[in-house]
Amino acid sequence: MIHVLYNPYAGNHQGKIRARRLTDIYAGKKIQYIDMTKIDDYPALLRSLAPDDELVLCGGDGTLNRFVNDMETAEIHRSILYYPVGSGNDFAHDLGMQGEDKPFDISLYLHALPCVFVNGKKYRFLNGIGYGIDGYCCEVADGLRQKSGKPINYTAIAVKGLLFHYKPTKAKVTVDGVCRTYEKVWLAPTMNGRFYGGGMMPTPQQNRLCSQSLSVMVLHGSGKVKTLAAFPSIFEGKHIQRRDMVEIRTGGRITVEFDRPPPCRLTGRPSST
Repeated sequence: MIHVLYNPYAGNHQGKIRARRLTDIYAGKKIQYIDMTKIDDYPALLRSLAPDDELVLCGGDGTLNRFVNDMETAEIHRSILYYPVGSGNDFAHDLGMQGEDKPFDISLYLHALPCVFVNGKKYRFLNGIGYGIDGYCCEVADGLRQKSGKPINYTAIAVKGLLFHYKPTKAKVTVDGVCRTYEKVWLAPTMNGRFYGGGMMPTPQQNRLCSQSLSVMVLHGSGKVKTLAAFPSIFEGKHIQRRDMVEIRTGGRITVEFDRPPPCRLTGRPSST
């Protein structure tokens, strides 16, 4: 039996439709489709599976993030397959996989995940945790999503935010005990992988299998026009050449403190801190 756990809200509410493509991929095999929004106890579900059953997660980055936070990953003792059908699919992109690829095993990447504390609550994260205009974009997108079912253009939101709405902050970034202060901080994501935000690559050298090392990228010290001009280069990782406004630091313990509470972006779980 193949158990497909799908998120109907993934891929701009196309998750269920896209998950059904697995019927053709697994032609001739018995498949059970399970709506992830109806699952209350992931550990119990995994324990109920037979040894020769297969489990496929079908969704996007938010779906994966929900799974690793609702499931005690130390209890995962079987292969977990993944079929990306999200709108961004940054996790799959980081692994060199595409949305049309067959489900692939991601068990190796679900253990020893980094954690972040948001409003005193602990979360695991797969890709990255962002504070700054990326969090602002998620905050605006959530508002738009409640008003309309149309696809969200995060790049357009970011451009408008850079030009008119978002105000950079002063921040102290501490990496393994070494503290530095930055003025006019626009972005300060801490990354476990290379990609987040639908294709942004703030930390091109980050290796998600290096469990003892995370990377924080600080985009700082520049005005609106200069920042806007450099922003597109983040999607290719070329922003790191702008050493006058970009710094990447690596370490095992990273703290980011702002002079005012900015929006926070934890993949799949945006909130304010």
